[in-house]
Amino acid sequence: MNILFVCTGNTCRSAMAAAIMDKIAVENDLDVFIESAGIFAEDGQGASENAIKALMKYGIDLSGHRTQPVTEDLIKQCDLILTMTEGHKQILEPLAKGKVYTLLEYAGSSGDISDPYGGDLEEYEEVAQEIYDALVDIAEKIADMQSKK
Repeated sequence: MNILFVCTGNTCRSAMAAAIMDKIAVENDLDVFIESAGIFAEDGQGASENAIKALMKYGIDLSGHRTQPVTEDLIKQCDLILTMTEGHKQILEPLAKGKVYTLLEYAGSSGDISDPYGGDLEEYEEVAQEIYDALVDIAEKIADMQSKK
């Protein structure tokens, strides 16, 4: 399964989500390929400093992350697109009907993942924890789907 995580700039939320999901997937032997991108991302920027710091407590090194914009090719390659907000979902839905959900929606909840950009480390840590908790639920869902194949 190819999963694309999407936020605005691909420096915080989607980058953290992809890195966390990658770790969870390895720990749970999930057959997934993970990408992240931003609706308005520039190509090749690094992750925000606080995003890098926030993921250190999970044993994840985000320092090598490089941003990329969402493209039609990325959308076509993915089986599942998880956005951080309803607004991101609405932008992508015309190109990705039936495979785009908000992260919290796919995890069985609702609402948006707030953007910590420009915030302090504590805000980033709170967002990282919210993403982590949702991804644990999503990983269980994916494991169930893959075990039924």
